[in-house]
Amino acid sequence: MTYSQTIDYLYHAAPMFSNIGAGAYKEGLATTLALDKHFGHPHRRYRTIHVAGTNGKGSVSSTLAAILQAAGLRVGLYTSPHFVDFRERIRVNGVMIPEKRVTDFVESERHFFEPLAPSFFELTTALAFLYFAEQQVDVAVVEVGLGGRLDCTNIITPDLAVITNISFDHQQFLGDTLPQIAAEKAGIIKPGIPVVIGETNGHADVRDVFVSAFERANSSFSTSHSGHPQSSAVTSKEHDAEVLSLHFADEENFEHVDFELKGDYQRANEATILCALAELCRQPYYAAKLNDEAITQGFAHVIELTGLRGRWQLLRTEPSVVCDAGHNVAGLEYVAAQLKREATRLQEQGRGCLRIVFGMVGDKDYIRAAELLTAIGSNTRFYITQPSCARALDNKVLATEFAKQSAEVHTYASVDNAVKSALLDASLYDFIFVGGSCYVVADLFA
Repeated sequence: MTYSQTIDYLYHAAPMFSNIGAGAYKEGLATTLALDKHFGHPHRRYRTIHVAGTNGKGSVSSTLAAILQAAGLRVGLYTSPHFVDFRERIRVNGVMIPEKRVTDFVESERHFFEPLAPSFFELTTALAFLYFAEQQVDVAVVEVGLGGRLDCTNIITPDLAVITNISFDHQQFLGDTLPQIAAEKAGIIKPGIPVVIGETNGHADVRDVFVSAFERANSSFSTSHSGHPQSSAVTSKEHDAEVLSLHFADEENFEHVDFELKGDYQRANEATILCALAELCRQPYYAAKLNDEAITQGFAHVIELTGLRGRWQLLRTEPSVVCDAGHNVAGLEYVAAQLKREATRLQEQGRGCLRIVFGMVGDKDYIRAAELLTAIGSNTRFYITQPSCARALDNKVLATEFAKQSAEVHTYASVDNAVKSALLDASLYDFIFVGGSCYVVADLFA
């Protein structure tokens, strides 16, 4: 099999969530455990850090990986989804897994996994964990695919669990309320393992979910078993001084660092990362390696070190073109606020306008997205499109919602056509934004 044939096989034998949505989601860990046993439990051969949350997982995972690389460690990084090449999901020190390794894996192991009928993500996770062991990584930063409790990455026992934030997304799998979603994310909390929560956004009921999950996990677990030092970051009602490390990053104070990722939402991610680093530095293995220089270099060069893309990424100037993969209401609120500042800047300088190339997938709140973006101001033009995936929201449906808000709307069948049109219309002073879905950004990069 060629690499392209292998990828085609993977997409069809184990359909991707991006193409068929719920049909690609397999609940439970039975298949993952079978694959893990077959490959000899590879994830036990290196340290891991587990990252869950609604938004920010990719930025947090990649930045942690960059910092650990800068500290001299050999680092595996497992993230999803990919933009253009499947191999973006599996990297060692920023380098994608070789095409041949992907092909060899499928050719040599399909006789075993085909009867199991694994999902695309189950198969990809098995490959990632195996490859990291083969590459003898020191530590792997593992991003949860969806949820946490039943996600197939949840077979690892990490040095640290990070949950970035909780907002509405994938309600069909995770629940209709923030506490229900938080409970699924909290499923990665394990006995004796320190936990960092990035944001609770003032939701006391969400905070209570994490405290309760942490207490349940450690109710009969003595700190003397964990190998991790005690922390007073959160005082358990039941355990008081015996409580293990549970930190809420948005309740602590950190000095701002020079972060290469410039989206507004990265300020919260920055605090989450700094809180995670503070906890890792309490562990002797990491404390000996994580110095100020490594932290500075990792924050400042995360794109170069890990290959991260699509996070408020400046692609060109004159006119400026920025893309961002934010795709749910919580993410788009940050994007809309940042775009509003750009629109205000353009108005103040008396030249240039804001041009937004926008598309979504069908299970997102496109009505609220239209409300957020059309509220930016009158000096805005919309180029409504749709990504080239089966779950794409029809551009006419999306355009109708924008038109309801009296916005100037143009409709395009493809992201490429929409971007080309925006560039043709633009002056050197305009600001063009491309986003609404990671699949829109993927089409832009393709």
